Amino acid sequence: MGNSTAALEANLVGSFRDGLRELGYEEGRNIIIEYRWADGKYERFPTLVAELIAAKVDVIVTAGTPAALAVKRATTSLPLVMVAVGDPVGTGLVPSLARPGSNLTGLSSIAPDLEGKRLDLLHEIVPTLSHVVMFFNSLNPFHVASMQQAHTAAQAMGIKLQQHDIRKSEDLDGAFAAIRKERPDALLILADRVFLHNRQRMMEFTEKQRLPNVNAYTELVEAGGLMSYGPSYEDMHKRAAIYVNKIIKGAKPADLPIEQPSKFTFVINLRTAKALGLTIPQSLITLADKVIE
Repeated sequence: MGNSTAALEANLVGSFRDGLRELGYEEGRNIIIEYRWADGKYERFPTLVAELIAAKVDVIVTAGTPAALAVKRATTSLPLVMVAVGDPVGTGLVPSLARPGSNLTGLSSIAPDLEGKRLDLLHEIVPTLSHVVMFFNSLNPFHVASMQQAHTAAQAMGIKLQQHDIRKSEDLDGAFAAIRKERPDALLILADRVFLHNRQRMMEFTEKQRLPNVNAYTELVEAGGLMSYGPSYEDMHKRAAIYVNKIIKGAKPADLPIEQPSKFTFVINLRTAKALGLTIPQSLITLADKVIE
């Protein structure tokens, strides 16, 4: 699915285990889980997938689009349950959400205008917002749709949107240097495992630069980010257990429609807001699912 990432994924793997437990599965007793971590390094996927196929697992569970694509390239028969896949149809994983039609199914994180909502939230907190930097990863096919959303929303709001391609951890240095020089008003971070993996480093930088930011993951806000808005990844990981259970009991992935998110989470860090000298409108605090103080 090393240990450096184990803590990061614990809440998501924990949610998946909770889901299994509710269905009567207990790790080590009647189900064995083989874990593999890519630590935000996508080039590791083919090796990790090959190891799981060699281990003769009954079903693979992946998080994110690049991991799902790696499994699809490696096997057309082993069942795959995808979690938090951005745009399964647009990225060529499946022909349709209702009828995935091969060995893969699962849960999509696609929702219309997510990036627009994130920019709106930034605008509410920084009313003078006119220049936003966006971190994306060109190795993540899902970002084509996300970037389109962001550019459309920015244009409508009269915001200059500048993008930095972060394919691996090392690419952050150049992006940080550019931000120090350009001094944008805020940072928008797209959903990607590379950003999840580097959350500590990125959030320390935004704090030093006094840079308001919005992203897709609660974990980044817990690491000192300002706010996150997106589908509930915990909920998706928990629901993945339902798919695993159905497949173990004989269902074919091809016949299990891919779910779209029904639960969204908005998290705000008041401690960070204070450090950035920002006043958060009470209306937003009331809307938040979680407030870090």
